Amino acid sequence: MYKNVIFDLDGTLLNTLEDLAGAANWVCALHGWPVHTVEEFKYFVGNGAPKLLERVAPAGTELTEELRRQTLEEFTLRYNAHKSDKTTAYPGVPEVVRRLKEAGVVLAVLSNKPHEAAQPVVERYYPGLFHRVQGALPGLPVKPDPTLLRRLMEELGASPADTLFVGDSNVDIRTAKNGGLAGCGVLWGFRTRQELEGEGADYVAEDAQELAELILR
Repeated sequence: MYKNVIFDLDGTLLNTLEDLAGAANWVCALHGWPVHTVEEFKYFVGNGAPKLLERVAPAGTELTEELRRQTLEEFTLRYNAHKSDKTTAYPGVPEVVRRLKEAGVVLAVLSNKPHEAAQPVVERYYPGLFHRVQGALPGLPVKPDPTLLRRLMEELGASPADTLFVGDSNVDIRTAKNGGLAGCGVLWGFRTRQELEGEGADYVAEDAQELAELILR
């Protein structure tokens, strides 16, 4: 049994894709850029908002520092106003998180979503279930860099040997490896088994029940 489990947020705990796509496409429309399908956003998200906006910009766009700042501000305002329009928890996941907490597992979230957005959205859909929620902070590198992961583990009193990192993308599996943890990919999110196994996932869970059994065995 793993004593500590750290979850990714978008694509793992919450299906946020349509709200992220809506905010990013709103920015695209403001600047006269082509908009993108929701399906395309499965491969745009995962590395934080600045990288998302870089990916939606048309090829050849000169992304000056001023334009990066402006589009990030526009995206943040739009997303914060609409971040719960279509976002939902994945089926069965809140029940499994509750079961893990009741079993005494220490639970945390590490997201590339800005910290001020990550905390309230987790509390809205998973009230009182996580010991700590850590989002991206200004001036610090985001996943897969292990800086915030290590800080979070220190706050939890967690060691790599008894901690599992759970996420839906190659970024999450790489984060686990960079932090010296086992990594579990989940298949209900944005990416594929092929990607997760190709990145070297220690485990891949088809559904929430399989994830619970893996953690508690």
